[in-house]
Amino acid sequence: MPPSVPARNSGPKLFGQPWVFVRGVPAMKFLPSEGPPEVAFAGRSNVGKSSLINALLGQKGLARTSNTPGRTQELNFFVPDGFGGDNPALPPLALVDMPGYGYARAPKEKVDEWTELVFDYLRGRATLKRVFVLIDARHGIKANDEEVLKLLDKAAMSYQIVLTKIDKIKPFGIPKLIEATEEKIRKRPAAFPGILATSSEKRAGLDDLQEALGRLAEY
Repeated sequence: MPPSVPARNSGPKLFGQPWVFVRGVPAMKFLPSEGPPEVAFAGRSNVGKSSLINALLGQKGLARTSNTPGRTQELNFFVPDGFGGDNPALPPLALVDMPGYGYARAPKEKVDEWTELVFDYLRGRATLKRVFVLIDARHGIKANDEEVLKLLDKAAMSYQIVLTKIDKIKPFGIPKLIEATEEKIRKRPAAFPGILATSSEKRAGLDDLQEALGRLAEY
């Protein structure tokens, strides 16, 4: 039987329905069985992952948001509603909100636990199709971002850069920022081409991100 092909123009179909929280995973042994394709959202603490996920799925409060960096402490799994129970079919896609990295104020042992969980997941999940690495548009790629990109390159894990909070910078600066970011990742072997620029507040760039996710889904 030929392998399934990611659907084109499936973004509206995938996101025109409710999504639900499946489970929080504090350690690798609690991961759900490998099934649908997974995409993960990674980024520094307080980069706006949860806010972007809520905006992307059109559901306020689905992913927990907080002004306190380090609030997300587990791998949080989300899927479209209506799967499981009487419907044995696998969902077309699972979305994973990962703990933020680079938050120095948390206890060191807690930071080490989060970091080990994140890195183990990135290296060892066969159904993980792409990691979307979120970068705050106001700050660009920092040293701890570079460390994560290096790990992803070493693991040959496809990743794509998503700029967040572009509403916080001047509009004329966005093209220059995208160009500079593209230049920084140009020679990275696992970097997927194309920088996505988004704003959760203004809903800017969400259609492009939905389209990218839709192409990774299976129908």
